Amino acid sequence: MTEASSAAAPVLVTGATGFLGSHLLPLLLEESEPVRVLARQPAPDLSARGVEVVVGDVVTGAGLDAALEGVRRVFHLAGRVSRDPDAAAILQRVHVDGARSLAAAAGRAGVERILLVSTSGTIAVSRDPEPDTDETAPVPVELIGRWPYYRSKWLQERALLADAGDIEVVIVNPSLLLGPGDERLSSTGDVLRFLSGQLSVIPPGGLNFVDVRDAAAGVVAAMAKGRAGQRYLLGGHNWSFRDFFARLAEVSGSPAPRLRLSRGLYTAGALLTEEVARQVGREPAVDRISREMAACYWYFSSEKATRELGHDPRDGRVTLLETVNWFRGRDSA
Repeated sequence: MTEASSAAAPVLVTGATGFLGSHLLPLLLEESEPVRVLARQPAPDLSARGVEVVVGDVVTGAGLDAALEGVRRVFHLAGRVSRDPDAAAILQRVHVDGARSLAAAAGRAGVERILLVSTSGTIAVSRDPEPDTDETAPVPVELIGRWPYYRSKWLQERALLADAGDIEVVIVNPSLLLGPGDERLSSTGDVLRFLSGQLSVIPPGGLNFVDVRDAAAGVVAAMAKGRAGQRYLLGGHNWSFRDFFARLAEVSGSPAPRLRLSRGLYTAGALLTEEVARQVGREPAVDRISREMAACYWYFSSEKATRELGHDPRDGRVTLLETVNWFRGRDSA
């Protein structure tokens, strides 16, 4: 892809109204190319910022040809986050069928490069802490096959790579996104549950999280410098849930849970809690799949993204503090 071929071409963003998309758009608007988004409904607030909005749906293909006209680069963020085991079919349609629909339309339009935002959970999850896991790790099929969201995202990666033809595909795999601005609570819901005192047990596993603003910068860098056919893990910090809750308590002033259970007791308790909630007609505070995931470790190394993309995550305590402050400002508004 030459500078001349893309100098005046618009870039297309799908999923621009989501958590990551809302932080990516300002970075793209700072560049010289016009920005176009595919959205399922009109977005006058984006139009007011100089963004061209095309109404359509990546799953059905409606509006895709119009959205891709003249486009050479696509940021594909559109997706759906769900831990509901009954959501497997819709997740398959949104992620896998959507990727295939996009690849076909992009091929017709002469698109040169697609940047797919996936998730670190297609690579970096284990029952044991392995902080040096990287992009060369085998796909943990036995684990992610239990969880429809991560299974569908893995299949999405495969579908896009298989169907893209001559289009360059670069994949970024961010971990849990934290930071300000998660209006839909797609990533920060567990922080809100912590602040609300809904979490009573320290899970036995550990997580990696990254500031959404650092992830957005990584997405821009991956489009510009990422190698075709490669994936890049974008993470920030590997912390046990005990450490995560302790630091969240430190910056928020809210008490951290103290009860710790073994993995076996923790997951067995999840099944019991879910059954009791069902019997009384209530939703459990933490669902079974969330408990299964919290008993695992989501650790990995972002060394490749640091080396090739300049990924430089900020201090995790700053991210936690600004996440908490955003929630509290939202509640007081």
